[in-house]
Amino acid sequence: MIFSTYTFIFIFLPVTFFVYRALSAFKLSLAAKIWLVLASLYFYAQGSGTFTLLFIVDVLVNYALGHLIIRCMKNSAVWRGRALLALGLLLNIAFLGYYKYSNFMIENINMLTGQAFALLQIVLPLGISFYTFQLIAYLVDCYRGKSEKTPLVDFMLFITFFPQLIVGPIVHHADVIPQYQSKAMPVLNSLNIMTGIFLFSIGCAKKIMLADPLTNYAITFYSDVAAGDTLMSWLASVGYTISYYFDLSGYADMAIGLALLFNIRLPHNFNSPYRAWNFREYWQRWHMTLSKFLSDYIFRSFYRKGSGSFNFYFSVMMTFFVSGFWHGAGWQFILWGIINGIFVCFAHVMYRRKWKLPFILAWALTFAGVVLTRILFVSKDAKEAWHVMKKMMSLKDFAGLGWTGALEKIAHFGASNAYVIVLLLIGMGITFFGKNSAQLTENFTPRLRHAVVAAVLLSICLAQMTSVSNFLYFQF
Repeated sequence: MIFSTYTFIFIFLPVTFFVYRALSAFKLSLAAKIWLVLASLYFYAQGSGTFTLLFIVDVLVNYALGHLIIRCMKNSAVWRGRALLALGLLLNIAFLGYYKYSNFMIENINMLTGQAFALLQIVLPLGISFYTFQLIAYLVDCYRGKSEKTPLVDFMLFITFFPQLIVGPIVHHADVIPQYQSKAMPVLNSLNIMTGIFLFSIGCAKKIMLADPLTNYAITFYSDVAAGDTLMSWLASVGYTISYYFDLSGYADMAIGLALLFNIRLPHNFNSPYRAWNFREYWQRWHMTLSKFLSDYIFRSFYRKGSGSFNFYFSVMMTFFVSGFWHGAGWQFILWGIINGIFVCFAHVMYRRKWKLPFILAWALTFAGVVLTRILFVSKDAKEAWHVMKKMMSLKDFAGLGWTGALEKIAHFGASNAYVIVLLLIGMGITFFGKNSAQLTENFTPRLRHAVVAAVLLSICLAQMTSVSNFLYFQF
């Protein structure tokens, strides 16, 4: 079940919301939270089936380990707490590793040894990469003394809350558990409801009206790269870059909007990342909750303040190596992470030495780097990515045509792909010049125009929900 479907909008969401509101109205706050947990588990089970049982066990084991670690640290049993933390990290990484990386390891063993070990029939569970990060952060903070004992229902809600369960935003326990324990959560808040509906409509429009058509065009090209020409490779690659933003930020907007219906504030995940003028800034704006996790729990595990530039840049590279490997089981993802790390290191060098390029040039180079790394990200392997890049730079398709013939070819291509090109231009206009969702809802005061916009966007989206289209990050 995904947000942009009739089943979710007309059945699951109304039932979940109104039962929760009814229980809250009768001052049954605990029952209301239990209902949200059960509804969230049902939501998860629609896409994960029997794995839901393992998911529940996984969450309960981490909950128990967290409480044991807290007890050890309060009783000064540091070594026992450290051993329990190591056990928890090992279990989480092994669990994620089995489902996400087993076949990658087998493929590489086969390549290195010449063997032909059969691949495992494993289906990647939804959201496993996201909620595993949240569990790891919780255990580490228990060890660091930054987490207190938490009631089981609040902890379960922290992990399972359906708006952010599958694709984030990645939430930190210290940010949301106090909200679940707040007396304001059960109270009917009309401002939050109106803001939530407005945000949900924006996210839905991003997904259905912009992301899906651009993604479908790009997938057609990337499914048979050899059949495409130079112009198609440019349109598909830039289109994929824009569609990834609208797909993931659209999900985040819908998640944040849905959470507001229950008086829960989730963090915004994007801050107009394609306006960045270097990769240091880009990663401060793109998928911000992931960047924060990587900074807090990976970068700071390697970096020691005052230890010199080498340690700093090494820590950056290790962080992006982990980021690449987290995103997917393939060498192209690791290479993607390394290239992003190099770009970020170079941006830091420029920042430290106060080197500055003209803004337009700096932005253009950054966006070109974003497109390049996106090509690597969406290609089936590094070889295909290189083939796409060469195709984009090739003038073979225009050989012998002259200026007139080249312009005619471009005009014909534009006419044949007018719909996709118009959507791409609209998307780029919004991305580069429009207000982002955080800006649109900052100090939000509902007006009639907001209701009209939400109604129009949702009406158009509902008319186009003829087929279910998964979010791109479901594969991670």
